[in-house]
Amino acid sequence: MSDKVSFGYEEVSPTEKTEKVGAVFSSVAKKYDVMNDAMSAGLHRLWKDKFVRRVKPQPGEQILDMAGGTGDIAFRMAARGATITVSDINQDMLDVGIERALERGLNDLVWSRQNAEELSFPDRFFDGYTIAFGIRNVTHIDKALAEAYRVLKHGGRFFCLEFSTTEWPGFKEVYDAYSHHLVPRIGQAIAGDAESYRYLIESIRRFPPMPEFEGMIRKAGFVNTRVEPILGGLVAIHSGWKV
Repeated sequence: MSDKVSFGYEEVSPTEKTEKVGAVFSSVAKKYDVMNDAMSAGLHRLWKDKFVRRVKPQPGEQILDMAGGTGDIAFRMAARGATITVSDINQDMLDVGIERALERGLNDLVWSRQNAEELSFPDRFFDGYTIAFGIRNVTHIDKALAEAYRVLKHGGRFFCLEFSTTEWPGFKEVYDAYSHHLVPRIGQAIAGDAESYRYLIESIRRFPPMPEFEGMIRKAGFVNTRVEPILGGLVAIHSGWKV
């Protein structure tokens, strides 16, 4: 069994990947949301709105938003009355989220630094688990999925929003050229960091295709799994239930 994992197109040790991913997000934290707008022409806002509509947060529910970083998903879910715990392995990302929450007068969110592969929460604690644009950066995705399953109550739901590979002919080639050649330049211009955004694009290319990732979710124990492609699979909403 190989002791190497992918960091973009590189093969590195698991420890090195965790450190490198941490450095990437520490570098881009303060410009992360601005870059999301620039890279997606604002479409990420619509994707996140749709994602939260699928989650259907309810008043009184406890939901864990893993890799929640700057709070975009958490703010949307909190507005629907659920109690949200925002977790991220990167404190710099959490600090940006906490600052944004204070600016919005959102004082009821719980912020907790956590490794998705080794959560400190008890078994069967949350009604929902969400992770948006974060699971591809986890060193061992299977461990993160197992932890998601563990902390969910019976009847709890798992939702993941993540980039994938669009299946639309023509658009795929255009997007590949844009992402590989222009996104690092945008990252350099806005965040002063081309290399971090080069990695983020490469990490999308290395992420499992939609059917394979859905299989990983099922293997973790989830049932009634579903994949909802957006823009032909450029982005996808994956979901499953713990019964």
